[in-house]
Amino acid sequence: MLPFTTVRLPPAVYIVGAGPGDPELLTIKAQRLLAQADVILFADSLVPEQMLQNVRPDAEIIPTAHRTLEDIMLLLVEHVRAGKGVVRLHSGDPSLYGAVQEQMQALLVAGVPFEVVPGISAFQAAAAKLRVELTVPGLVQTIILTRMSGRTEMPPAEELATLAAHQASLCLYLSARHVDVAQAKLMQHYAPETPVAICFRLGWQDEKIRVVSLSDMALVTHQEDLIRTTLYVISPALAAATVPDSFIGSPRETKLLQARSHLYNPSHSHLFRPSDTEN
Repeated sequence: MLPFTTVRLPPAVYIVGAGPGDPELLTIKAQRLLAQADVILFADSLVPEQMLQNVRPDAEIIPTAHRTLEDIMLLLVEHVRAGKGVVRLHSGDPSLYGAVQEQMQALLVAGVPFEVVPGISAFQAAAAKLRVELTVPGLVQTIILTRMSGRTEMPPAEELATLAAHQASLCLYLSARHVDVAQAKLMQHYAPETPVAICFRLGWQDEKIRVVSLSDMALVTHQEDLIRTTLYVISPALAAATVPDSFIGSPRETKLLQARSHLYNPSHSHLFRPSDTEN
């Protein structure tokens, strides 16, 4: 039990990122707010109950998966006006695909104070699990976070094939139901053997991670029956996590193995490590 429970929160809404699902990936600030909150509204379809293991015994816990925005806002406003500290617990990071903006706008209109606390996003948890860096010098230096069009349509300029043309490390959220279309669009610009990490419920007890070639992305998704809570990471940098036989000896494998940053290279000088000629 963390030593936070002796202090109550000032009346306000605290929009907290829970991370991908592992309670140990909560920030210290998120743990403190959860331990001190009078009321916690949590997205129970995306946040495991283990996240609530250190809350106060008398805290009111309200699941929100079945509620509308109007229901949620009414609860947030009423509890804060009653003098309570309220945590609104979202999965991942509040800045990504969380429908958080509309809640913040409503709180501003209602004159209710609120604070936003970041959380670890699934793409960061995926890279850690795979033990890779998604920005490899000389190979890939850009990360794109995106999704397929569904009920929420993508702006035309952000169509997946357009983004894939950059051949960056591309992290595809909320797209398992459209995986066949996604694979076809990605293969317009990425080679068929490009590694793809299929990450299901990262940080949960039933987590699954499969690293396959892009050409098998849809097949494996269907075989595993993944339709939600799945992140795809498409990147040549993933060759450091697993190297398919077809990748061995390829120009991209050679480039990956030879990649080295300037930062710690003895031939590179900078402010904190000047060259001998600068001494």
